[in-house]
Amino acid sequence: MDHIVSKILMYGDMPKDSILMELSSICMDLREGGQTKDRLVTRVYKQVKRLLVLATDYGFDKNLWHNYLTFLLITDENPFSITCEKIGAHDGSVNVFAKNDFKAFKELFDYDFSWLENKLGIDCFSTLSEYRAIGKPELMYNKSVSEKVQGLSRKLEAAADEEEFFTCVTDFYKAYGVGMFGLNKAFRISSDESGRDIVFHPINNMDKVMLDDLIGYEIQKKKLVDNTRAFVEGRGANNVLLFGDSGTGKSTSIKAIVNEFYDQGLRMIEIYKHQFKDLSGVIAKIKNRNYRFIIYMDDLSFEEFEIEYKFLKAVIEGGVETKPENILIYATSNRRHLIKETWSDRDDVKIENGMHQSDTMEEKLSLVNRFGVTINYSKPNQKEYFHIVVELARRAGIPLSDEQLCAEANKWELSHGGISGRTAQQFINYLSGTTGKEPQ
Repeated sequence: MDHIVSKILMYGDMPKDSILMELSSICMDLREGGQTKDRLVTRVYKQVKRLLVLATDYGFDKNLWHNYLTFLLITDENPFSITCEKIGAHDGSVNVFAKNDFKAFKELFDYDFSWLENKLGIDCFSTLSEYRAIGKPELMYNKSVSEKVQGLSRKLEAAADEEEFFTCVTDFYKAYGVGMFGLNKAFRISSDESGRDIVFHPINNMDKVMLDDLIGYEIQKKKLVDNTRAFVEGRGANNVLLFGDSGTGKSTSIKAIVNEFYDQGLRMIEIYKHQFKDLSGVIAKIKNRNYRFIIYMDDLSFEEFEIEYKFLKAVIEGGVETKPENILIYATSNRRHLIKETWSDRDDVKIENGMHQSDTMEEKLSLVNRFGVTINYSKPNQKEYFHIVVELARRAGIPLSDEQLCAEANKWELSHGGISGRTAQQFINYLSGTTGKEPQ
């Protein structure tokens, strides 16, 4: 195996502790007699366990070795794979190197581990080639990733040579992209150990909510959909601020938008207020990718002493570098004016030609003005609240009449935070979990 791995060029920059590199090292040490049999068996079992952990995380089935190699291919961001993501595979010298790598990967797909098993007296790789998960559990987090990996794995298994291998992999890159952005829809960020680089972390347990799940707010949803559709289609679009009362569906709408447009290349990166200083670094890493990114800021607001909003202002508009066309900022807030205002802000008010002007107030309002679309999510009135309750109850299969639902929903909201979409959903959750009981 080490002879095959040594031929890999474009995809050869793998960590030394990766499963492939570790197994390659084990094969070399076994052939050269550099370690005891017991030590080699221990090392093999450690890598087998890592394959099983990967299979559990992503719901892989059948040939885990093939699934692992496929996972490597579609997560390796190198000059060739990134170019294929953006413009597809075109004739060029780099294709020669890529096909050489795919020839090596084809050999790895067909690799016979029986010599290693016979020498070490173990039997594990033959089991991994016909792995069957216990039962058929629903994949809660990584179902989309699992389906993509296993689908491509089956195509690569059937590939006759590196030419077919090349076609399968590059078609995948063009359709889905490469790396974590190709496989996942939402991310958070952190700094690496040195504090100098940005690290993206996939959010694998994102709500599967769709816009139809949010009852009411049709005008608001249409504004959001129209702006997002224009964005993913490469037309003019604006940054969006969703503001209004708590529990009205602002955050739910953003999550639903990502779910609705994920298959059209939309991705979301969630950033917290204390990370605004990293915004420029985040943008630098995603501006040349073949995706449309929403940078999402939830519950955005600033107290008088907080200055992080200045980083946000510079990024949205006004910096030396133009914000890339594949990036928009979507934010939610309970405040229409994101920065807290005080009476002292009016101390520098000037009256000129009958107009009242204040530099301090203009500074604070300038952030809101950088959102081209502002959408108001206000609390529903009682009639709208009852409509939400009844509709949610019908979807949940709760066998109460409309009159019973409204009467109980009215009592529920009086002791559970008042009228809102969130209160309605909590009421339905309660009813769904208390079959045959009356709400308290």
